[in-house]
Amino acid sequence: MNWLSPFLIMFLASLGTALAMTPVARRIAIRLDAVDYPNARRINKVPIPRMGGIAVFLGIVVAAAIMRYCGPLLGWPVILVRHLDANLDYRLIAVGFLIMFVTGAIDDVVQLKPLAKLCGQILAAAVACSGGLVIGSIVNPLGGEVILGWLAYPVTIFYLVAFANIINLIDGLDGLATGIGCIASATLFVLSYQAGHLDAAALAVALAGSTAGFLPYNFHPASIFLGDCGSLLIGFALGTISVLNVTRLAGLTTIIVPLVVAGIPIIDTLSAIIRRRRAHVSVGHADRGHIHHRLIAEGFDQRQAVLLIYAWTLLLCAGAVVLTQVTLWPRIAIFVVLVVCSAGFASRLHLFEPVLRHHMDPATGEDELVTPDDPAFKVEEERAEQEREEHIEHLREMLPGERHHEAEGHASEGHEGEGGPGSGPER
Repeated sequence: MNWLSPFLIMFLASLGTALAMTPVARRIAIRLDAVDYPNARRINKVPIPRMGGIAVFLGIVVAAAIMRYCGPLLGWPVILVRHLDANLDYRLIAVGFLIMFVTGAIDDVVQLKPLAKLCGQILAAAVACSGGLVIGSIVNPLGGEVILGWLAYPVTIFYLVAFANIINLIDGLDGLATGIGCIASATLFVLSYQAGHLDAAALAVALAGSTAGFLPYNFHPASIFLGDCGSLLIGFALGTISVLNVTRLAGLTTIIVPLVVAGIPIIDTLSAIIRRRRAHVSVGHADRGHIHHRLIAEGFDQRQAVLLIYAWTLLLCAGAVVLTQVTLWPRIAIFVVLVVCSAGFASRLHLFEPVLRHHMDPATGEDELVTPDDPAFKVEEERAEQEREEHIEHLREMLPGERHHEAEGHASEGHEGEGGPGSGPER
């Protein structure tokens, strides 16, 4: 039997389920008033329901159920069933998925406080980890293995929560997070299948199918958004797939490849942190400096911006596949090229430049946050640049070499003033 056939059936099942359930999810969102109404931060100009993650979640559930319960009857490979030697309890991993989905769904309806939302994400990751979903031993490039021990649990929890949030943060244009999730999961399916990690491959193909089924409703002009229940779920699923590939033994390439595949959301999140820290704004404070905001500001419309990011994602995913097929030095060269190209694109979009500044309102005496549209932003930007130059000058003065150079300069000036050309004796 062709082992690809079960995965094709899983893909079609998840795709069909998402296609059929998205209109239902839309009606549920409208009834619960889980709707994104237009405001200054949002791109949409009309009210659009969220909670499209319901359809994505059900697509994954149906595909996994077919593999788990129908597969053995059809002679498919036995996966998603706990084995004593694998030390993985897929039931607990499934509970982790459910908790992450419910956390996002509650936030879509009642707008959870950030701490409560984070606690739900941590709980979902912790339950999945209790089912054996932990990063395994890491191969030391210099020889031997690095045993994480008890650190494997907090490291994995942080990794899963981070993956969930990087997809959540980039979900700002019609079809953006959904398309990235589809491309990334399809790539991880290929890599997982080639490596013989069939559980990771099964989850990847289920996610690829459900996101592909949801995308026609979500692409511009969208009739429904993913919502947090969808974006958190997609990120958590991508993180889970990558961890399933390293629960046995993690090589350096195995760890790096998922990070390359998810390169754009990672760059977007990293730049947001740096951008807000530079502006002395809370890291959790939303702004309009994300990749999609910058592309819209450059004159691209929604479709063009999303397609450009899709192309960038495809380039990174193709590079990730090639990374697994070549020897060490070509692998390093490809990785460096991908990093340099992505860094150049990020720099071209000014992703690391602040888009919020603190400003003291002279009329009220209160501190306020201003955007580039406010004339005060330019004033604060110039002040920050002046402070930066003063700080650099101060550091230079503190360097021994600089002090020595300045001392020599002052001595030379003094010597020239006392007995240099044109000084002469006093009369």
